[in-house]
Amino acid sequence: MNVFIPRAVDELTTAFDRLRTAAVIGCDTETSGLDPRTGRLFSVQFSDGEFNVLVPISEGVSLGPLADILTDRRVTKVFHNARFDIEYLAEAGYQTTNVFDTMVAEKVLTRGAGQSSSLAETLYRHFAVDLDKSQRAKFGRKWDGNWTPALIDYALSDVVYLPELMRVQIDWLKKLGLEPEFERQMSRISRRHQADESTKDADEPMP
Repeated sequence: MNVFIPRAVDELTTAFDRLRTAAVIGCDTETSGLDPRTGRLFSVQFSDGEFNVLVPISEGVSLGPLADILTDRRVTKVFHNARFDIEYLAEAGYQTTNVFDTMVAEKVLTRGAGQSSSLAETLYRHFAVDLDKSQRAKFGRKWDGNWTPALIDYALSDVVYLPELMRVQIDWLKKLGLEPEFERQMSRISRRHQADESTKDADEPMP
């Protein structure tokens, strides 16, 4: 796996230059919990399927120019359970546009089949990839922030498959005539996110 962990400004620029021409980029976050209002954002991961970047937010590193990828409408950002990651990113001050949610796509594709839409199950069904999720338990409030090789591999193993997973799911959505239903579900996520942002803005005190 081609792994890059930028910490300095020039390294963030290098990562941006490598990723900015990609049409599709897998994205993910690692966090301390489920609630972005009380939890901590530990990292943001990007992958075009070959070049894999982990930004160690836990070390005080910001996204720098990589934040422009999140807002670039020419680039499709692929998340699994996008609402969760987008809310954490928004809480950290990063906006995201042009999103494809592989969890939503999988729910549409498997509706009524009684199958899990977790990323581990989804990747196993499509690619026979067996993800090891045991490292996830280490990302708690008491985590020391030390990015071991095992944690880096875990964090990036989620995103490296997302661009190809999106392509496979789009093919199946087209074959089964389920694209309109997927678009409806994605529109609901977008409206909820916009409503959440409006509520947050209204709750902010006047200057």
